[in-house]
Amino acid sequence: MTRFNRQRTKADTRAEIQRELPGLTRRGRSFPLATDGLWPVPEIRHLRSPPPPVVRRRGVANHQGGTGYVREPKSELFLLAVSHLSGQASFYESAADRDERYLRLIREHAVSDPGWTLGLLRRMRAEAHIRTAALAGAVEFVHARAAAGAAGYSRQAVDAVLQRPDEPGELLSHWITRYGRRLPQPLRRGIGDAVRRLYTGRALLKYDTPSHAVRFGDVLELTHPAPDPAKPWQGPLFRYALDRRHHPDRALPPAGEHLLSAHHALLGVPPADRRALVTGPGGARRLAEAGMTWEALAGWLQGPLDAAVWEAVIPSMGPMALVRNLRTLDQAGVRDEVAAEVARRIADPEEVRRSRQFPFRFLAAHRAAPSPRWAEALETALGHSLARVPALPGRTLVLVDRSDSMFDLPSARTRLNRADTAAVFGTALAMRAERADLVQFGSGSWPVVPGPSVLETLGHFRALGGTRTAAAVLKRYREHDRVVVVTDEQAGRSGGDPFAPVPAAVPVYTWNLAGYATGHTAPGPHRHTFGGLSDASFALIPLLESGDHVAGAALA
Repeated sequence: MTRFNRQRTKADTRAEIQRELPGLTRRGRSFPLATDGLWPVPEIRHLRSPPPPVVRRRGVANHQGGTGYVREPKSELFLLAVSHLSGQASFYESAADRDERYLRLIREHAVSDPGWTLGLLRRMRAEAHIRTAALAGAVEFVHARAAAGAAGYSRQAVDAVLQRPDEPGELLSHWITRYGRRLPQPLRRGIGDAVRRLYTGRALLKYDTPSHAVRFGDVLELTHPAPDPAKPWQGPLFRYALDRRHHPDRALPPAGEHLLSAHHALLGVPPADRRALVTGPGGARRLAEAGMTWEALAGWLQGPLDAAVWEAVIPSMGPMALVRNLRTLDQAGVRDEVAAEVARRIADPEEVRRSRQFPFRFLAAHRAAPSPRWAEALETALGHSLARVPALPGRTLVLVDRSDSMFDLPSARTRLNRADTAAVFGTALAMRAERADLVQFGSGSWPVVPGPSVLETLGHFRALGGTRTAAAVLKRYREHDRVVVVTDEQAGRSGGDPFAPVPAAVPVYTWNLAGYATGHTAPGPHRHTFGGLSDASFALIPLLESGDHVAGAALA
């Protein structure tokens, strides 16, 4: 195991504490601020969409040539962050331009308002489940504060975005690519906090693979985290991770680690005997006891996964892994009785709740799966995933943007475009509301009558050309109690505020799915703009209307 200078590390730690908490320790004596070893977390001001954006210039042209409103930088960052996937172009903006705008805004706000920016990064990863952009944002956050000589917040920002065991290595890869191998102390300590929380034997088997550029052992060598004192097994696990990195042929699992030992034993089975071991009696149990994932199984078998092999590994797979592989299960020809059990697990409400997946994941799976035997289960799961959408009282106008710019894909890894994502949420909100008018709009606007299910209603939506938001509002607003718009805010020329027909006291809620710099309406006390979509976002409507701004801020 790589050695490091303990005295130097202690001195570095003491210097860091004195920078971040002046007066905590001085001349060897503890002051009343002492924390008894607990690292203090700065108070975070929870986010809703930042206060209505302050317009700096009126009459600025948007990407469609229509009237746009330049957002205050914090609001621009908020909307871009929660709708952004790194390296992905949008209809009007290249991937490079979009990434640079996001990173520039993160750097600026990391110095000017670090508490707010830390909260934003936490929300991106924990609520919006945006991985790569959150990790890249944390890297820029740490670097910007180090360059400015600003202490505090960086360690917490790093720990906040690391939610999966492979992410410490991914974040380090980001840092090394941009800034080299010299790691600031807050970066190392934030990664160390996450490593103690995330590294387990099962995580090692799933994520410490040769396909990862930075392995668990690399993370340990670069950051030197001490094992968690409450986890006596973690020290031997760290040593095993280092051995796997440097001496894989000689690495032996720690004594008492039954999962790692069972996995090591499976790796020692001759390749010619492996398939029979999996498909024979007790094969599913052996795979489960050894923590053998479906991703690793094909390489271990040194051959394709047929129906018998899939049926052995299915009991070990999580519901979302099953959802991602429905097409593959069909192609392999798994038996109907096995498929029925897969469908039951996919549709289980508790499994859906634990998965924390957005509804469009189930819609994308429904479109990708060729067999009708999955349709009912996926529609049921979609319904469960929308359970937190509120039943809004009174009359609600729901406007869903179906213009051309909404049909680009937010990620190369999905087949679901922004237009259909908007339609899923707009339909769900309309179906749950007391009385709702659901309208699709583009160059014109047409009502959509909800059917008995979300998926059936989606069949009534179509592509509608340009974006005439103002015309849709003028034609469809009829003394509703609120207006909800799901859009990218890139309206064509309209001559002014598209929501002018809506009285100032009637709330208008805009969900921006693309995060462009200009918005489609001026700010006001009842004009709210949010970025991205989640069930928690929809809960903001009743909270804001009831005046519970504290609860609203905590949810947003």
